Amino acid sequence: MERLWNRNYCKVMAANFTLFFAFYVLTPLLPLYLSEHFGATKDVIGLVLSGYTVTALVMRPFSGYMVDSFPRKTVLMVSFTAFAIFFAGYLAASTLLLFLIVRTLHGGPFGALTVANSTVAIDVLPSSRRTEGIGYYGLSNNLAMAIAPTIGIFVYRYTHSFELLFWIAFVVALAGLVVDATVKSDKLKVKNEKSFSLSWDRFFLVRGWLLGVNMVAFGFCFGVLSNYLAIYGKEVMGITGGTGTYFMLCSIGLILSRLQGGRALRQGRVTHNAAEGMVISLVGYTLFILVPGMVSYYASALLIGLGNGHMWPAFQNMTISVAPNSQRGTANSTILVSWDVGMGLGILLGGVISELMGYSAAFWTVAVVNAVGVLLFFMATRRFFLERNLNPNVK
Repeated sequence: MERLWNRNYCKVMAANFTLFFAFYVLTPLLPLYLSEHFGATKDVIGLVLSGYTVTALVMRPFSGYMVDSFPRKTVLMVSFTAFAIFFAGYLAASTLLLFLIVRTLHGGPFGALTVANSTVAIDVLPSSRRTEGIGYYGLSNNLAMAIAPTIGIFVYRYTHSFELLFWIAFVVALAGLVVDATVKSDKLKVKNEKSFSLSWDRFFLVRGWLLGVNMVAFGFCFGVLSNYLAIYGKEVMGITGGTGTYFMLCSIGLILSRLQGGRALRQGRVTHNAAEGMVISLVGYTLFILVPGMVSYYASALLIGLGNGHMWPAFQNMTISVAPNSQRGTANSTILVSWDVGMGLGILLGGVISELMGYSAAFWTVAVVNAVGVLLFFMATRRFFLERNLNPNVK
């Protein structure tokens, strides 16, 4: 059996950890920075921070095209360099308007970098271990999501220095750039001249459209959860200060799922992993809303983490498996865009439903949408994938 943990794969995973560490070390503290440093109000803070996500979402389809059409190492290096430089831009932004501009523009290289780095990870994996390797790849950003916010809060608590946090993010991102610069693979060169032709399928993988639709449903659920968890816990369940613990448990679930689901991915049983993950997540979301209480609250975090950790790499593998090799970047951007669209709809509609009917109604909507996503998979998406699958090693 070919070696999974080859040198280049380990480098790409390490670089992925640094890019998400640099992102998450600032995430929980940026609202505080905007409030203290610029005196921004809550609605302005939301506006400033949402620009990053919008730009990343807009950039991803184009980055999929660039990764498939130009030398991938070049796209990766340019994206990573721009991503790192923008952290220095936070230090230079002396007004709220400048910070808004820097933060919004920063989403562009982040969107391109996540697509480029994950596509390069697929390129450097041996074909016989690709399905398993994609599953383990997610461990790097799961670990970053688990520890970076804690480190950021710890540093701020003892130094009260936002400048130090910006420098940490900048240096860590530079370290990732240096690591990625040493990755070597002949597959990173584009040899298909037809890839330069422009068409709709160069920006969105039409062959995998139903997989994308299914992923929108699951992204919607996590969008509502991640943005309205704290206020729901405080106003409805009477739980204060438990948000950090909730997401830590969710991250632990994600990590455990990658380790536990590795065998099924190694055997190419991606539809099995997807089904298992969706059902576990559905139990988690239902438990969260149906049985209010401290135990069920934290148990749902672990279950949702376990479920998403099984489901996400399975859907990524399925999307890549229905795409020809010349469209790996497009496949990666398609699944990421689908998740982002779902997250965006969750944030938007979750707020509207909460305003009209309350937070309980919003989370009941999450349980219903998740159930619809599960039914869609078993009734249509699984068959859709198997009919279009180009990879004989997965099923």
